[in-house]
Amino acid sequence: MSIAKKEYKRITTKSLVEMKRNGEKIAMLTAYDYTMAKIVDHAGIDIILVGDSASNVMAGHETTLPITLDQMIYHASSVIRAIERCLVVVDLPFGSYQGNSRNALESAIRIMKESGAHSIKLEGGEEIAESISRILSAGIPVMGHLGLTPQSIYKFGTYTVRAKEDIEAEKLKKDAKLLEKLGCFGLVLEKVPAKLAQEIAESISIPVIGIGAGSGVDGQVLVIHDMLGMTHEFNPRFLRRYLDLYSEMDGAFKNYINDVKSGDFPSNEEQY
Repeated sequence: MSIAKKEYKRITTKSLVEMKRNGEKIAMLTAYDYTMAKIVDHAGIDIILVGDSASNVMAGHETTLPITLDQMIYHASSVIRAIERCLVVVDLPFGSYQGNSRNALESAIRIMKESGAHSIKLEGGEEIAESISRILSAGIPVMGHLGLTPQSIYKFGTYTVRAKEDIEAEKLKKDAKLLEKLGCFGLVLEKVPAKLAQEIAESISIPVIGIGAGSGVDGQVLVIHDMLGMTHEFNPRFLRRYLDLYSEMDGAFKNYINDVKSGDFPSNEEQY
């Protein structure tokens, strides 16, 4: 049965909770620059995540760890200038909040003040509870992130599915409840079993956005370069490619090169 969609002129954290309550799925994509964000926002996306995945797809790093707070602010500022409707969430990068709640607050404040972003996202549960509380006390909306947490890749040693064992699954459920209790407005669950993700989504009142977490959650998020097929080496099970831009762009570039070298471009109609 289809769910009647409410029209929102502007998406807020309150809108997202209302969408969950009404059974309307939440659509979320990453964006890192003005032009892409403008297109995504115009299409009607609910949330843009300025993800630390910019470290991979924009800067070419192997992991998300190298990206800095200044770089995240740059990307977030570019996105904010483009949007009119969606909510913008910005990742706090590795090293800007772990182990020091004062540093976490200062990092969050910098993102909000210098980029104009609407909210921030942190990876982790109980171990970063103090940082989350401190940021929330300043009136800054926080989205949580549990399951596979890419900033901890060297701790896990792999990007495989998380919480398949009972002990880790119980911790995941406990952390989700804690994030809700602390006051997070939403939660990303990455690469966890679909049944567990659905159980968590049904047990808390805040929206749960999945990436590789099945269809039983409240919404989905993908990295925009992946879903557009601009990247072609990354092929996880959860990824659906809506375009093959790698091939399309490769063809366009080759046509341009050939036209320039042959003298076909520019034509008489394409010059002054």
